[in-house]
Amino acid sequence: ELLGLYRNWRGIPFGREATCTLLTWLITVLALGALSKFALYSTEIGGWSLWVWCSAGGALSLLFRFGYRMAIRTMVRRGIRTREFAVIGCNDLGQQLVKSIESAPDLGLKFAGYYDDRTDLRLKEMDDVDRLGNLQQLIDKTKTGEIQVVFITIKMRAEDRIRSILAQFGDTTASVYIVPDLFVFQLMHSRWTEIHGLPVVSVFENPLYGIDGVIKRGVDLALASIGLVLCALPMLLIALLVKITSKGPVFFKQSRYGLDGKEIKVWKFRSMTVCEDGTKVAQAKKGDARITRIGGLLRKTSLDELPQLFNVIEGTMSLVGPRPHANAHNEFYRKEIEGYMLRHKVKPGITGLAQVNGCRGETETIDKMEKRVFFDHQYIREWSIWLDLKIIFQTFNVVLSQKNAY
Repeated sequence: ELLGLYRNWRGIPFGREATCTLLTWLITVLALGALSKFALYSTEIGGWSLWVWCSAGGALSLLFRFGYRMAIRTMVRRGIRTREFAVIGCNDLGQQLVKSIESAPDLGLKFAGYYDDRTDLRLKEMDDVDRLGNLQQLIDKTKTGEIQVVFITIKMRAEDRIRSILAQFGDTTASVYIVPDLFVFQLMHSRWTEIHGLPVVSVFENPLYGIDGVIKRGVDLALASIGLVLCALPMLLIALLVKITSKGPVFFKQSRYGLDGKEIKVWKFRSMTVCEDGTKVAQAKKGDARITRIGGLLRKTSLDELPQLFNVIEGTMSLVGPRPHANAHNEFYRKEIEGYMLRHKVKPGITGLAQVNGCRGETETIDKMEKRVFFDHQYIREWSIWLDLKIIFQTFNVVLSQKNAY
């Protein structure tokens, strides 16, 4: 219950259900193990049989849930456990809803049509939407059981109209849902919650709350620690080369925005003859005269970013997340790009979704930064631990290609 394993998973990707299932099983095994040690009962069970039980339990849990999904899909294809649904409102939100439902066959919902009381003249802007009838016709069909589910996609500001519709459907047995037109806002990992029984929906929110944040932090600590051990000698060699080839400190610490826009110090191997960290910071360009002899190689291979593993260990950064920009750039772009600061709803990362999608290097135009911010927002909306691991593996290919790195 704590992890949400007993929710209705129909319409939700199996990957999320599998992750929740395995995590719940792991916690169960650990809890039982601790209890058995306390009760001195585990002395009777151990060795190979215990490992087989732990592995088989998790595997069978996944197999059962996957099999259940396949059974539901089979029944839906054969017309078993299906329900007809209608949409009140010939509008963009209604179309989006129908597409979303049709992409989730597990729901067992079959589209009956759109219903709207407005005249054809008022609906001319929606020529590609065929209205099946008016509201009274829909109510009649719900009373006969022909349509079992109704979705209301009318704009929320039409409160009186919605109240009137709900009052009429109170005389039927149809399942009625209101779909709020929140897609007109730039949603950032929205979710429903409640405060003393009052439902609220988040518009801008950090996706890493609860157990998700614990998992991400655990993976960061584990992989960053392994990375530091493996990179210790190369980092020592790089430090010596930086010191020998140019005057100045080995490390360069720059003020950047971290989680929730709080200022952090980001570590890098110094790759330039200057250490800019003020109100004006010039981005590195191709053939930049400020780059040192060893600095060019470090920047192309991203080896100058290795000290940020210390940032990950201390908790100011993550392995994967939006790349942190200099404070001067943040202050400039927050005025030029709508929603720019929302990228700071999660910790900045050593690599990110934008970087593995070609948005690496100089952003000399607003368009380039907008594209980077687009991927940063997408990462926050779609975050999962599997997405993090995928980005980490893709990063190696990006680094080897050395594209847009200077």
